[in-house]
Amino acid sequence: MRYLSATKLVVVLALFLLQGLAFAQDFPTAPNPPRLVNDFTGTLSAEELGKLEQKLLAYSDSTSTQVSIVLLGSVGVYEISDYAFQLGEQWGIGGKGKDNGILILAAMNDRKVFIATGRGMEGAIPDALAKRIVNNLILPNFKTEAYYLGLDEATTMIFKLASGEYKADEVMSDGEDNPILGILFLLFFIFIFVVLPIIKNRKDNNNHMGGKGGGINFWTTLLLANALGGGGRGSGGSFGGSSSGGGSFGGFGGGSFGGGGAGGSW
Repeated sequence: MRYLSATKLVVVLALFLLQGLAFAQDFPTAPNPPRLVNDFTGTLSAEELGKLEQKLLAYSDSTSTQVSIVLLGSVGVYEISDYAFQLGEQWGIGGKGKDNGILILAAMNDRKVFIATGRGMEGAIPDALAKRIVNNLILPNFKTEAYYLGLDEATTMIFKLASGEYKADEVMSDGEDNPILGILFLLFFIFIFVVLPIIKNRKDNNNHMGGKGGGINFWTTLLLANALGGGGRGSGGSFGGSSSGGGSFGGFGGGSFGGGGAGGSW
């Protein structure tokens, strides 16, 4: 009997050990040398990786807020939200005590993405606003395989919110209840400033397009601003992929995640 009990104990301990090893293998180790952008799928080109890395590094250096991007093949049996929180905790994204880390996790084979916010960032980027960034900036671009563009636009908006350029409560209160009204305003302005000048110039038999160049882009930006509930979509701004002088990322600071964020699938 004692022999059987000892055998059972060994089996149970072995199962726990194997489970622990399997759990550890589910999550990649923190990058060494440290990087803010980690693509384990080869989705982004070397140039795109470099631009995003320098963009996030410049923002981290100037604000101490760490925004990290991770592209994986699959999160396996995990919910992508749970995986993102655990990965953010294991890597320690954000400063210790400040918990000012943000993780954009994309599971490319699963076709799912999630923005996880550190405890210290949940006020600047509440769940509902993270959901808008996912739905209006990331997913439309990912659906057309414009992965870099989606990540670039999303991080620019995150920077603006995290830096206080846009206030979360103001953004959430603008255009949330009646998005149709914003679309109607958009169509009205397109008609006034784009369509009418074209008609007028055609009548005048003039080849000048009446300021058409850039006009459509401006109103497209206005539509996206309304979709986000105010502010406007950054096209890069002061953090739009500019180099930080060739510096390198020193590593994550031990931040913690409390379950804030939002995601979606494409």
